[in-house]
Amino acid sequence: MKQESTPGKLVIATRASRLALWQAERVKARLQALYPSCEVSLLEMTTRGDQILDRSLSKIGGKGLFIKELETALLDGSADLAVHSLKDVPVDMDDMFRLSVILDRDDVRDAFVSNDYDSLEALPQGAVVGTSSLRREAQIRANYPHLRVQPLRGNLDTRLGKLDRGEYAAIILAAAGLRRLGLPDRIRNSISIDVSLPAAGQGALGIEILASRPEMHRWLQPLACRQASVCCEAERAVSRVLGGSCQVPLAAHAVLEDETLRVRGLVATPDGARIVRAEKTGPASEAVALGESVARELIRDGAGEILAALLPGDTGQASG
Repeated sequence: MKQESTPGKLVIATRASRLALWQAERVKARLQALYPSCEVSLLEMTTRGDQILDRSLSKIGGKGLFIKELETALLDGSADLAVHSLKDVPVDMDDMFRLSVILDRDDVRDAFVSNDYDSLEALPQGAVVGTSSLRREAQIRANYPHLRVQPLRGNLDTRLGKLDRGEYAAIILAAAGLRRLGLPDRIRNSISIDVSLPAAGQGALGIEILASRPEMHRWLQPLACRQASVCCEAERAVSRVLGGSCQVPLAAHAVLEDETLRVRGLVATPDGARIVRAEKTGPASEAVALGESVARELIRDGAGEILAALLPGDTGQASG
């Protein structure tokens, strides 16, 4: 059977949230520019992660809850590719699926959002800060023990609405999401990565396909960003060795400059009382090995004990 040189029709599976749709529309526009004769459409879906809003991700099964329905659409042929926020994609994917490309990356930092205060430093004693992430919670508790951190679930608009109704003095969101939706004015302060190390893959988009479709992988390659791919591969390697669980405050961030890659990792207790950090620098060609080395150093320096306490029964692997 002759292989098609270009696609004739592509269906993109996406979550139905406003941010997810923006991301999918961006990929759609890129594909239409690449393949002008191709018909590209979106399949909007609601995931279990979108439906359960009264419990934290760490208590309901983690990040995979945002992609399972989209993967089902790939398996049954309803969709050809799925677009995800990369930080929502589990580091250990089923062999049936493939993370085909990582697109160019936006701001990786966490954003401080408040209607009344300019920064975390400006918040008064006992002020309530909302976040959906154990990673953010642990680092806020460590740096600002006088603040109260409370769970915050829902899509971006829902979270902003809770802030605007006065349920929180401030909330912490990914800067990339606010920028993508044209809401940079809601960012009162971009939090330094020295204060809040980002999640692996934060700010990047990933496209998932079936592993059995090499032609799809080939068609998508022009969308890949090498710099983002190298950095995110290193970050995801840190998370993979540690298990990548939302039950553990885990962060990983890589920067590429002149083919030199700097990889930083962090594991903490949820209360922020103990934080273990590690850092490695090396050639970009060794991105995955560098990430794995950072993870092993974290385990050696105490992260293994934290993981054992938070994940009883796990063998020593553990982002939110």
